[in-house]
Amino acid sequence: MSSSNHSLDGIAAIRQYVDRIVHGDEKCRGSMKVLLLDAVTTQVVSSVYSQTEILNQQVYLVSRLDETGSHTNGSASVSKSHLKAVVFCRPTQNNVNLIAKELSQHPRFLEYHIFFSGILPSGLVRVLAESDRTERVRQVKEIYADFLPVNEDLTSLQCRNTLAMTVAAGTSWAPKYAAQYERNIQGLQSMLLALKRQPSCIRYAGHSACAEELAKDMHDAIQADEIFHFRRSNAGGLLLLVLDRRDDPVTPLLSQWTYQAMVHELLGLNNHRVILRGAPNVTKDLEEVVLAASQDDFFHRNRHSNFGELGEAIQKLLKEYQSQTANQSSASLNTIEDMQNFMDKFPELRSRSHNVSKHVAIMGELARLVEVCSLMDVSQFEQELACSDDHNTHWRELMDKLGSNAVKVPDKLRLGLLYALRYETSANIHMVQSAMGKGGVPQDMVDLVNVMLRYGGAKSRGPGLFGNHDLMSKMTKNFMTSVQGVENVYAQHVPLIMDTVQTVMKGKLTTRTHPIVPGSCTTRLHGDTVVPEEIIIFMVGGVTYEEGTKIAEFNIQMKGRVHVILGGSTVHNSTSFLDELRSTSL
Repeated sequence: MSSSNHSLDGIAAIRQYVDRIVHGDEKCRGSMKVLLLDAVTTQVVSSVYSQTEILNQQVYLVSRLDETGSHTNGSASVSKSHLKAVVFCRPTQNNVNLIAKELSQHPRFLEYHIFFSGILPSGLVRVLAESDRTERVRQVKEIYADFLPVNEDLTSLQCRNTLAMTVAAGTSWAPKYAAQYERNIQGLQSMLLALKRQPSCIRYAGHSACAEELAKDMHDAIQADEIFHFRRSNAGGLLLLVLDRRDDPVTPLLSQWTYQAMVHELLGLNNHRVILRGAPNVTKDLEEVVLAASQDDFFHRNRHSNFGELGEAIQKLLKEYQSQTANQSSASLNTIEDMQNFMDKFPELRSRSHNVSKHVAIMGELARLVEVCSLMDVSQFEQELACSDDHNTHWRELMDKLGSNAVKVPDKLRLGLLYALRYETSANIHMVQSAMGKGGVPQDMVDLVNVMLRYGGAKSRGPGLFGNHDLMSKMTKNFMTSVQGVENVYAQHVPLIMDTVQTVMKGKLTTRTHPIVPGSCTTRLHGDTVVPEEIIIFMVGGVTYEEGTKIAEFNIQMKGRVHVILGGSTVHNSTSFLDELRSTSL
């Protein structure tokens, strides 16, 4: 099988699969259908399809597989014996048991077309076959949509508690996190299968037992199953690089200033949904809104824009809408045809009105929080802590911020953690913790300083976070900054992952820091020096929207010469990162 006709695009790959399910193949096309999903596949479908789009595809009802007694749209009482059920779920024992129970006890539908989002173990196929006594199952297929496409080049598994999983790897308590580990390996397998890629080389972060285990298990899975054997390209091919969040604990702690990342940090962005309930001056229809790049052109264009650019873009959007509505309101309605034309455009105008109102409301709430939380002042200091060594100045400013009533408690915590990571060997950490306590930070949050240093301190993480002070590294960062046009105090930071990508592009990623899985490197050149055409990076423990933005900018700069897609266990903001850190038992 050739991969040459398939782009490295997570949204397009998932959309193609969901199209196949929702439209129906020749066995159920043209019929009214009921779509049964589980919790994960509900998120996958909603990431590429709006509910209206689904209902327009002869889908009578969308329901949860595990909620057989309560269906949406008030249709539970309506007989469905004439409808066809399209089931789309993960290939888990629980899901198969739910389907088997319905088939064996009381099948509600005329036919069942079952699609699993990953590889179905043969034992579960047998369970389904034995339970289908009335022979209503028309097809059982595997499709590879076991991940959430956030952006074209950013994917997530929405898998929580993976910081604890990465910490436990290689220890006696690793079995406690076997389910999370299995979810990560299944998700990564699905990414390769959906994108129709076979790695030419697999490498991993050398300091991470979890990254090593995942990389080697992926290699074994690829060797064992022909389903992974797509035809490779002749040149550099695809590098699969497995990294660990532990090597860069700084990036998830920083305030964000691009639209998508800022919404996630300050408001929360979960399954493309933003909750504005409780925000001042927000109307009822805007209490929960959708921000999905695949469904919102304005968000698609501006998700990586910084706060200032965003304000200008929303102002332009508002003016365009005002101009359009003014033209419509002044249009002649003298004839029946005029009235019909107006009504034909009315749904589009109403939809556009909601979209404009949504972005104005989000922008207003972001601006309010920036002011209330003194985030411009806080963020400037965060950037200095992340990007420069100036111990005396940083100490004085940290003490000032910890004692200030204008700085909120969660921000004091983040500043304390960033300072501790930067100066763990040269500072009195106990004095920092004492100042945090006097500044109103609760003791359980103060205790996170020690947890953070055990998790991502110098002895626990790989090299490079603060140690690359050679001239070439500085030149690279300066070049990246100038090219990206972010030479302002709020966007100095470049995540460690971008240093890694740049090192790969120079052919200088050493096996000392990022070993090659034995037997995985099939390119003609040595693994250290080959420059790949494509890179899939998977980060156990989760990624951030800042890293997603930097990868997107890199892909634009490369203009097709090389393409990177970034995936992770989840997408973190500072809140989720610190919540998971608490559960690591460090």
